[in-house]
Amino acid sequence: MKKILVFICCLLAVGFASAQTFKVPPYQKVKLKNGLTVYLMEQHEVPLINVSVAFDAGAVKDGTRYGLAHMTADALLFGSSKYTKEQIEEKTEYVGADVNTYAGKEVAKLTASFAVKDQDQLFDIIQDVVTRPAFNEPEFAKYKQRLLLQLTQQKESPRAVATSYFNRFVFNEHPYANPLTGIQSTVERISVNDVREFYRTQYTADRAAIAIVGDFNTADMKKRITNLFGTWKTAPASSPKLTEPALAFNQNRVLLVDKPDARETTFLIGGKGVTQSNPDYIPVVVVNTILGGRFTSWLNDALRVNAGLTYGANSRFATLKNSGTFTISTFTKTSTTTEAIDMALQVLDSLHRKGIDAQTLESAKNYVKATFPPNYESAGALADLLTDMFSLGYDESFINNFQKNVDGLTVDKTREIINRYFPKENLQFVVIGQAGSIRDKVKKYGAITEKAIKAEGF
Repeated sequence: MKKILVFICCLLAVGFASAQTFKVPPYQKVKLKNGLTVYLMEQHEVPLINVSVAFDAGAVKDGTRYGLAHMTADALLFGSSKYTKEQIEEKTEYVGADVNTYAGKEVAKLTASFAVKDQDQLFDIIQDVVTRPAFNEPEFAKYKQRLLLQLTQQKESPRAVATSYFNRFVFNEHPYANPLTGIQSTVERISVNDVREFYRTQYTADRAAIAIVGDFNTADMKKRITNLFGTWKTAPASSPKLTEPALAFNQNRVLLVDKPDARETTFLIGGKGVTQSNPDYIPVVVVNTILGGRFTSWLNDALRVNAGLTYGANSRFATLKNSGTFTISTFTKTSTTTEAIDMALQVLDSLHRKGIDAQTLESAKNYVKATFPPNYESAGALADLLTDMFSLGYDESFINNFQKNVDGLTVDKTREIINRYFPKENLQFVVIGQAGSIRDKVKKYGAITEKAIKAEGF
């Protein structure tokens, strides 16, 4: 037993030292003549290569055709000039490689991981998928029907759609309100030609980046990527850069979403958050860890452990390039809706009134130092980090100054962080549940807008 304890202590010491010294490893950044930005980072620990390709082609570019970015990203893997969908799947599966695509709020990505020995084949597939997708029409038609079925089922789970309602309520008509996977009426009208046109106009080299991290020689990889993508010609990006949304709320508001058959109430409380590039982001993470960012948080202790009102409560900051949101979220029985909301508000109020003491702050700092850096230590995570820095407008100081920003956070500084970034007035509420049972109870939180969950959109 003593030997085991010594071994565990050694592991913890190594982990703590790693947290203290972790920096973004050296990398080379180059820009090809067609405008494509390339990041190359050697990591020789294992014979793997990880790729992340990012385009300025997320859901914010949908316009009113919600779901178009999502469908375009998925359809990249439906075949290319050289390979059918089945061939892409068979060739990658045979060698144990992963190739995936997706579209987020602001960025669309292709990510891949494969063995060094298979790089010739995988880079050929990646290049063909990225530069010459076929957007196979029969495959797209089958995919579209599956997506429509998913959208039909989506609103059966309030927790799955609560954030979409919150984003629409908070961002209103700004593109940040666009639902990632779309809504039925817009998805039904999106054709394969719409997807081809979205690809042509939004997947442009001048607003794209590719990061390769893994076991390779930088000079050789630079030559390979230049040969693969250097002659790729696209139209220059024509869509305007996204503007910052105006989030100036002057009162508490409540969006009540009626789900008549609900047995519980799901709710989000929040407001404006921070951008990914905000210099106070790490201090915000530390403070939020105390409020609702870990299992032993104040919110979870109050609502789950002490009161038994829910199975879990949390708070989070969702960061974007030009904005962000802060939300407290949980769910509870219909009969305890206001009890749970009141308790969540009391915890938030306590954060503002009492602040954070030195012991609590030290615990949160140690927790963040132990859990945060490992998120960026794998080769795949580093590849994503490099393309995220390109797309979301921040640099490696986010990681390199991590230790300094955590250790430099004082009790006095937490008071400033709380007052500046954790909203306590003009709160925005999204409440999903039996409107007939809770309508009169939740009106005390603010002016109510009501929607039916079965209604189209968010």
